[in-house]
Amino acid sequence: MAENTTEILVGTAVLGVAAAFVFYAAGQTGFAAQSTDSYALSASFRSAEGVSVGTDVRLAGVKVGTVTGLDLNAETFRADTSFTVRNDIEIPDDSAISISSEGLLGGSFVEIIPGGSPFNLDPGGEIEDTQSSVSLVSLLLKFVSGSDE
Repeated sequence: MAENTTEILVGTAVLGVAAAFVFYAAGQTGFAAQSTDSYALSASFRSAEGVSVGTDVRLAGVKVGTVTGLDLNAETFRADTSFTVRNDIEIPDDSAISISSEGLLGGSFVEIIPGGSPFNLDPGGEIEDTQSSVSLVSLLLKFVSGSDE
């Protein structure tokens, strides 16, 4: 009887630690349920290389949102991107958005560069001034070949 009690206690402890790990991992990766304290915006990039659903959206280096959708526009051949921004962050309607890299080996993120307009984007609005990602390989090839193009 004592062996069964010990096995039950150890099994319960293992399950508890596993559940705690799952909740921790979900919170750290942003897999937790989307909260309603954000609004949607969109942008269209020539190239969205390195960006996927779940990529961070940052303003001044601080995460303010997440990419929620990425799709190819068959008419314009551009990457239509949708993302959310926290409700407490108001984005001026003349802001720009770019795809940036965290470094040579780091991942990509979407960066909002705020404009100076007194008017803000409404929920569902589109940021029209976009700068696509720059391929590091093509930059290195241009440097090695000495090409100015």
